[in-house]
Amino acid sequence: MADRSAKVWDELVELMGEIERDWWREARAMPTADDRAEARVFALNGLQHALEFWSQADPARPWFYRWFSPTKKLLGDNPDAIYYGSVIDPGRDYVIRGNLAGAVYTSFTVEQGTAGGAMSSGLGATLNDDEIEVNADGSYELHASQNPQPGNWLALSPESGSITTRHYFEWDRPAATDPNMHVPLSIEPTVDPGPPAIPDDETCAEGLQRAITFLRSVTVNWPSGPREPLAWSSTVSNQFTNPPLDEGNRAIGYAAADNAYRSTRYQLGPDEALEIRGRFPQCRFANVVLNNRFIQTPPYRSRRVSLNRRQTVLEPDGSFRMILAHRDPGVPNWLDTAGAPTGTIFWRYLLPTEQPAQLETRLLSASDWGS
Repeated sequence: MADRSAKVWDELVELMGEIERDWWREARAMPTADDRAEARVFALNGLQHALEFWSQADPARPWFYRWFSPTKKLLGDNPDAIYYGSVIDPGRDYVIRGNLAGAVYTSFTVEQGTAGGAMSSGLGATLNDDEIEVNADGSYELHASQNPQPGNWLALSPESGSITTRHYFEWDRPAATDPNMHVPLSIEPTVDPGPPAIPDDETCAEGLQRAITFLRSVTVNWPSGPREPLAWSSTVSNQFTNPPLDEGNRAIGYAAADNAYRSTRYQLGPDEALEIRGRFPQCRFANVVLNNRFIQTPPYRSRRVSLNRRQTVLEPDGSFRMILAHRDPGVPNWLDTAGAPTGTIFWRYLLPTEQPAQLETRLLSASDWGS
């Protein structure tokens, strides 16, 4: 065929086969049918985002797409947050308008190296609501450009390819489960590019190519095997590290500069549970979230797979005791594994003003769950 878009369409179909073959490689450590089924579900979520976000990307006429939902999860989704993203052209100037909408935290992060659908190579400029002039009604306006602007300015660089927004909520229920939840947000170029042309062979091919690039980056090109550990990510299962606070997140694509993270891999037998004891530091927001190997949350519409400070029952001395278990232990602060024998426990402390306390853990047998 002479159609370029037909050729790229075939490349997308071929990539789906390549992804399937990749799950079977020994380095991916997916020996069971259920392991590979979990991987296929993740790939479908990645494809969903690739088609929605990247195939429709138009930096001249940008739009904020919602990154995650209860049915679209990747790259570390958070039940207590609403995320949006938009592609940009660093050679253009943009005006962004929005409203805090009751969020306990709002921020804008420039992702570097994402042009054409590539994975973020790190963080560029960031702005949070402490750094933005906000009106009494919660509304704000900021400019994104390479040239400095008065007032709220989000600095772009030649490597800038997209903007990610974060809106955190500490509710009794996960904010991401509310189907009516909407954060007012818009982005427009300061110079009107005029209306777009109807899609043609070239624009269709370019959209498909961006989708392929993104999907490949989160599947077959995702590293396998041992990697250099991050200070906040424990290499010992069921135990947490507690490194000093720093700004090490800026080299991690799609991370949040204002977050201090703590993470470990949990390993539980059928009749085992993990007790986690600690204290929340002084911070803007804090929660703990369970993830699978693909940094996806388990089904949180019907399972308690995360706990924020408002949802957590504290001990008389202000500390907390959480129990990670396969079934309800009959005590407060149950984190439901949904039956997964292994996964990741991931903490976020947002804008902490003090060093977080060490998270202490203890492996329990079924008879000890409630004690």
